[in-house]
Amino acid sequence: MKNLLKKWNRLSLVKQIIVGLIIGIILALTIPEVAKPIVIFGSLFVGALKAIAPVLVLFLVMSAIAQHKNGQKTNMKSVIILYLLGTFLAGLIAVIVSFIFPVGLTLTKGAEGVTPPEGVVEVLKTLLLNVVDNPVKAIFNANYIGILAWAVLLGLALKNAADSTKTMISNVSDAISKMVTWVIKLAPLGIMGLVFESITTSGLGALLSYGKLLAILIGCMLFVALVVNPIIVFVVIKQNPFPLVFKCLRESAITAFFTRSSASNIPVNMKLCENLGLNKDSYSVSIPLGATINMAGAAVTISVLTLAAVHTLGIQVDLPTAIILSVLSAVCACGASGVAGGSLLLIPLACSLFGISADVAMQVVGVGFIIGVLQDSFETALNSSTDVLFTAAAEYKEWRKEGKKIDFTKIG
Repeated sequence: MKNLLKKWNRLSLVKQIIVGLIIGIILALTIPEVAKPIVIFGSLFVGALKAIAPVLVLFLVMSAIAQHKNGQKTNMKSVIILYLLGTFLAGLIAVIVSFIFPVGLTLTKGAEGVTPPEGVVEVLKTLLLNVVDNPVKAIFNANYIGILAWAVLLGLALKNAADSTKTMISNVSDAISKMVTWVIKLAPLGIMGLVFESITTSGLGALLSYGKLLAILIGCMLFVALVVNPIIVFVVIKQNPFPLVFKCLRESAITAFFTRSSASNIPVNMKLCENLGLNKDSYSVSIPLGATINMAGAAVTISVLTLAAVHTLGIQVDLPTAIILSVLSAVCACGASGVAGGSLLLIPLACSLFGISADVAMQVVGVGFIIGVLQDSFETALNSSTDVLFTAAAEYKEWRKEGKKIDFTKIG
C-alpha cells in the first residue's frame, strides 16, 4: 500500500486527474448504481473550491495592493486589453462560422420561471450595483466584482499601515493559499465524482439531436483556444505560444470543464500562475478579474445561438448587423457573471437586435439548457484557461522588453 501511495504521489497532478477521469467513466458505464456514493467527492471538491475562492481573492488582492511600492510594475493594462480583444474576436469568429455553416433549431418550450435582462443598460447596472455590494454579502454570494472592489479599497487604505499589520495580512494570504493547495490535491477524487455524476444523470442521448449545433459551438471554442488565442499570444511575446497554451489547457481547462464554474477554478488558476513564475501583484488581481470580464466562451455561445434563431426564422442579416452582434456579444459576455443564469440568459438581449420576440428567444434559451451539460463545460474551460494564458502573455511581454529569457522548455 505504501509503495502504491509513493508511486501515486510521484505522478503529476494532471496525470492523477486523468486517472480519476478514466475511473469515473468506467464506473459510470459499468456499475452506476453500486458506485453512486462517489458523487459526494465531486460535490465536496466543488464546494471546497467555491468556499475558499472568495476569501482567497479578498486577501490576495488586499495584500498585493497594501504592499505595492511606488515604481513597481504591474501588467493590468495589457491584461485587460487582451481580455477584451480575446472576447471580441471569439464573438466575431462565432458570427463568421455561423454564416458559413448555418444551423436551424427545433424550438422547444423551456426556461420557464427565469427572467432575462431587458437591455445592455440593465446588464451594466447589475455590474455597477455589484461593485457597491455589502462586503459580507459579496463574499457569501461569491460576487467577485464586489470582492475585488472592497479588496482594492482596503488595500489602498492599508498602504500606510504599520509593517506588522501588512505582515499579518500577508501571512493570512499565504495561509489561505496553502489551504488552496490542499484542496487542489483532492482534484483527482473530485473529477472522478463529477464525471461520474455527469454521465449518469445527463447521459449523451439527449444531446444527439443537437449534434450540428453542438459541433459549431464546440468547434468555435476549440478554434479560439487552438488558433485565435495562440496568434494573439505570439503577437505579444514573439515566441512559439503552444507550450504555454497547452500548459494552460492541461492544468486549468480540465478542472474548469468538470466544475463548470470560473469562480471554482480561481484557486487552480492562482496556483498555475505561481508555477509559471508570474508576479503575484499582477495575477492576484487579473485572475479574479478575468473570471468576470474574460468571457470568450460566453461570446461564442451568445453569437451562435442567436444566429441559429435568426436562420431558423429565415431572417436576412447584413454584414454591419453581424459586426454589431460581435460587439454586443462581447459586451454581454463581459456582463454575464452579473446575471443569474450566465450567458444563456443574455441570448434574448442579442435576439432583440434582430426583432426576435421574447417568447421565441426564451425557447432558444430552453435549447441552451438542454445542451448545457457540454456547452457550459467547454465555455468555462475556454474562459478560465484563457485567464492564465493572457495574464502570462502580458508578463512575458515585459520580460522580453527587459531582455529576460522566456524558457518554455521548463513548461511541461
